[in-house]
Amino acid sequence: MSTNIASKVVVITGASSGLGEATARHLGAAGASLVLAARRGDRLATLAAEIRAKGGKVEVVVADVSRRADVEALVQKAVASFGRIDVMINNAGLMAIAPMSEAKVEEWERMIDINIKGVLYGIAAALPVFQKQGTGHFINIASVAGVKVFSPGGTVYSGTKFAVRAISEGLRHETGGAIRTTVISPGAVDSELKLGSSHAQSAKVVGEFYQQAIPADSVARAIAYAIEQPADVDINEIVLRPTVQEF
Repeated sequence: MSTNIASKVVVITGASSGLGEATARHLGAAGASLVLAARRGDRLATLAAEIRAKGGKVEVVVADVSRRADVEALVQKAVASFGRIDVMINNAGLMAIAPMSEAKVEEWERMIDINIKGVLYGIAAALPVFQKQGTGHFINIASVAGVKVFSPGGTVYSGTKFAVRAISEGLRHETGGAIRTTVISPGAVDSELKLGSSHAQSAKVVGEFYQQAIPADSVARAIAYAIEQPADVDINEIVLRPTVQEF
């Protein structure tokens, strides 16, 4: 067990499935105190019960990251429960793949609300806590699609993930020294993310692409690696994908 993880309070959004759920299990097993957020309270309750049964410390908050008040309440709950926050993992995301010619504007707006504004709300809520403490760690989940545009159909999704990487780099410049910033950019990893496309042909392509997916625990281990480093080491970006993935 790493004492660098065991001593930390970690907040995770999008924790009811996929990367967030796997990360909660992994960090909980390593001794972290967890505050888990998602829209599906029943899933959160089941996960929390599993972690507590193994001796873990966990609180849950039903929250939609596209609502600023929800994210502020999440951070307040973490501080009230554990007295501090050491790591804020902005994980919640939506991938709705479709050609731009389909003009799925509502889906574009939803991706912007979750993938960009949700991250910004997490930063806005946790940053004052980190500054008051004099320490903290943001971990923002981007994507390989934020390194190279996923095409066809992924233009807007890629745009949101490029934004996450840009925001994270700017945050690092502005707050570096005591506050660490890490971007995790996964490729095809098994999660519900692949189910977000309403355009039938694009959904088919995404389903085929994700046949090469690696387990969500792969990302959990990368997150743990970033967290467990000594305070003077800031892992700024990790890109990981299946060995067989070309994109």
